Amino acid sequence: MCPAENPAVKIAVLDDYQNVALSMADWSVLPRDVEVTVFTDNIADLDALVERLLPFQVVCAMRERTRFDRELIERLPNLKLIATTGAWNAAIDMQACEELGITVAGTGAAPNSTPELTWGVILALLRHIPAEVNSVRSGGWMVGVGGDLRGRTLALMGLGNIGSEMAKIGIAFGMKIIAWSQNLTEEKAAASGARLVDKDTLFREADVLCIHTVLSTRTRGIVGAHELGLMKKTAYLINTSRGPIVDEAALIDVLARGAIAGAALDAYVPEPLPAGHPFRTSLNVLATPHIGYVTEDTYRIFYGETVENIASFLAGNPTRVIGQVFKQYAYTGIR
Repeated sequence: MCPAENPAVKIAVLDDYQNVALSMADWSVLPRDVEVTVFTDNIADLDALVERLLPFQVVCAMRERTRFDRELIERLPNLKLIATTGAWNAAIDMQACEELGITVAGTGAAPNSTPELTWGVILALLRHIPAEVNSVRSGGWMVGVGGDLRGRTLALMGLGNIGSEMAKIGIAFGMKIIAWSQNLTEEKAAASGARLVDKDTLFREADVLCIHTVLSTRTRGIVGAHELGLMKKTAYLINTSRGPIVDEAALIDVLARGAIAGAALDAYVPEPLPAGHPFRTSLNVLATPHIGYVTEDTYRIFYGETVENIASFLAGNPTRVIGQVFKQYAYTGIR
């Protein structure tokens, strides 16, 4: 998209790691006198981030890749709209946005992307697929004996949209399903084909334990040394939700000691994962770069609805607003 001369509105698209944002939606529907700038890298340094974002009235955030805390938001006086992907974003200080008159708008998402990735890494982990592929590529042959799913226990921490989809597929594999979360009822668990258990039982009985709970003040660090210590030596931990839900130091410890069989991880603290982090090299860890939601269908929803939100905002029309009453900023109001 060619920048307009003396553009009225500047739009920043953040953290587009694959440089695909402009191809996943029709950005030409926006007014002609806007300028869209795409950034494919991530900036963690606050001062550098402020310098980058200072000229922009609209910022498009990809999930929680960039944190919009109060300190950052207060240093961006031109900012009027944060158009985030997804229906909510824990990295945005919603109270600060409310107080400063910044609108936050979200999008829908494809419901299948994270469950599909989760089952992909479960199968890859249990059947040692990366090691077997690497053996073939290096001229070798079989190197291990894989594990089975049929008859094993799938333990689900969280039985919402993703967890219930996981339960369906686990049943299709012939697995026994148990579940726990802080507000889960026996009726809700039974409706998904799961047996409600207490938290300790969830970890103690699990052969494959999957985390599908939302990150909040109640769930931060909810999987710690105690919970991991209850798991079987043959069990696997799968986290395709959010990194802070699991005590990282405790997980590194049990993996290093072989106290559990392994882990498949798609979320970390911080992200991107530091170059020298043990999760990158541990042989009993299958680490993916937070790609649970990174599919074409999801990205087309994300960016397509982001464009719709921006267009509506510039026209003064409310759409998909998160957490606050829509502020009537007309297009001419943020020139």
